[in-house]
Amino acid sequence: MAGVKSRTFTWRFDSPVGKVWPVLADSARFNEAAELPKHDIEEIPRDDGSVRYIGRARAGPFTLEWDDGPANWVDGQWFRHCRTFKKGPLRSLCATLRLSPDDDGCRGDYTLEAEAANLFGRLMLGTAFFQSAGRTFGRLADSAGDFASGRRDSEFDHQPPRLAPGAVERARQLVDAIEATEHGHGLAERLAEYVTGRQEVDVWAIRPLKLARLWGCDDRLAIEVCLEAARQGLLGLRWDLLCPRCQVGKETAPALDKLPRGAHCPTCNIDYGRDYTKNIELAFHPGRAIRPISGGEYCLYGPMSMPHVKVQLTLGPGTSRTITLQPAAAQYRLRTLEPGGETDVHWQGEGGFPEIVADGDSVGAGPAAAPGEVVLRNSSARLLTLVLEEREWTRHALTAERVFALQAFRDLFNSDVLRPGDDVEIDHVTLMFTDLKGSTALYDRLGDPAAYALVREHYAVLGKAVRDNDGAIVKTIGDAIMASFTMPSDALRCAVQMHDDVEAFNAASGHQPITIKLGLHVGRCIAVTLNKRLDYYGSAANKAARLEAQSRGGDIVMSAEFAGDPDTRKMLTGLSPVPETADLKGFDKPVPFLRITAEELAQRRRQSAGVSI
Repeated sequence: MAGVKSRTFTWRFDSPVGKVWPVLADSARFNEAAELPKHDIEEIPRDDGSVRYIGRARAGPFTLEWDDGPANWVDGQWFRHCRTFKKGPLRSLCATLRLSPDDDGCRGDYTLEAEAANLFGRLMLGTAFFQSAGRTFGRLADSAGDFASGRRDSEFDHQPPRLAPGAVERARQLVDAIEATEHGHGLAERLAEYVTGRQEVDVWAIRPLKLARLWGCDDRLAIEVCLEAARQGLLGLRWDLLCPRCQVGKETAPALDKLPRGAHCPTCNIDYGRDYTKNIELAFHPGRAIRPISGGEYCLYGPMSMPHVKVQLTLGPGTSRTITLQPAAAQYRLRTLEPGGETDVHWQGEGGFPEIVADGDSVGAGPAAAPGEVVLRNSSARLLTLVLEEREWTRHALTAERVFALQAFRDLFNSDVLRPGDDVEIDHVTLMFTDLKGSTALYDRLGDPAAYALVREHYAVLGKAVRDNDGAIVKTIGDAIMASFTMPSDALRCAVQMHDDVEAFNAASGHQPITIKLGLHVGRCIAVTLNKRLDYYGSAANKAARLEAQSRGGDIVMSAEFAGDPDTRKMLTGLSPVPETADLKGFDKPVPFLRITAEELAQRRRQSAGVSI
């Protein structure tokens, strides 16, 4: 391209590529720290289904307008982003970062390429443009290196955020209020510091699971402090309907009953539906009385905005490209950035990865490439951007399915329910039913007031075990409870703890001993709003209830599906479950199940207490 001027800046880091890449490839964070202007993006669908992205911003005295081309990258290696300007002093601007191993660390080569559009542009490029960029980006590279090696706590220095008047004092009071509840866990001050001090890109969507990784704490603790912070006003709460391609919430709602059934993503130019298991996320943002957030973008999309995308390359019609990459073992999807077909690949991580072949409206897996290489081929007659992405892209998303099974959510936001008549399928939920053994005789022996008081105490014992193990009590039914869990392993731990805690409760209280019956199952069901609360219905709930009826008391009865979960199966090796079958009401054939006997659990308690058998 005639008239293009370029400059390459080389940086060396004492950390490996895997530590440096997540920082320098985070283009939105990098641009914010560089104090580049925020911009608006207009998304214009084309007739072929692709999208034209037009960016607009002010930079000093200049009004800028440009076509924002899709960034290209190979995860952990390089990225390149170009803009073609319609207004402003430049005709084009491209930035390319390449990282490569170098001695005990790595080397970064950052290249800027720019072409002037007019006299102002020629003056810029002929004087201080590259020198100023080199100083700014060099400073950020030094910070990135220090962060990667653990010498600093934040990625980059940045301008202090604009807080609401009185926000600091208000946040301090809210921290005290949060910690006065059972949901603070000593994390409220860290959360307040995050909200009031982090870069804006960190607080557009505050994800508790990401905070848990950052703070090194249990997921539940981070979730509970965020929920309590939303109730108190430090945070705001919203439900995002995430686009399955770009991961961005294109429709948001302040409550479940306001959430639409589907949405259109103008960025990806696709329509998509809601899935409470996969793409409905509970996210948080700073409360308006603490930190107002303005609109605009620092970067539309880059490698760390979509970390599930491992390769994104634009290819001309009839062209191919081979890159050096050995994808890790995972579930992958092969697709184009433009709407069209897609293919899923279950990759074991060895041998040659299948070629990614785009042909018209389809994307398929071709023959295996050489080991350590990925081949991308555009066999169509038009320009396409080919994408290799991991399927497990919701790892940091707190999905609705998981939220429904959290006691803190049900306690703090019990009015946040589905709209009447709106029922949703939940792919995978673990349900527990318990009941008091011999409760009728208990009421006869103790009398109604004393027996009811004992039942209420037993609810507290069971409720603590449920919450301790990341579950939620869905409802109580007479002397029984129905509880839900996201993970079967959590439910099994809870069941064992329940029996242990009931035994300790009996020993400490001196009351009439109680015994609980317990059944567990995992499967699909329907979530509904009933009696102004979230409830579960369907065959999974029926089966869990029927299995509880098979319990003899003091034991744990579980379905074969529950016992077959990989994590549960590991736990059962030390609990000697006994296989049985029974005719259950509503089921045509005898149902197999497993029982951990009361004797086995009692023996386990004696061993834990150091008592010889």
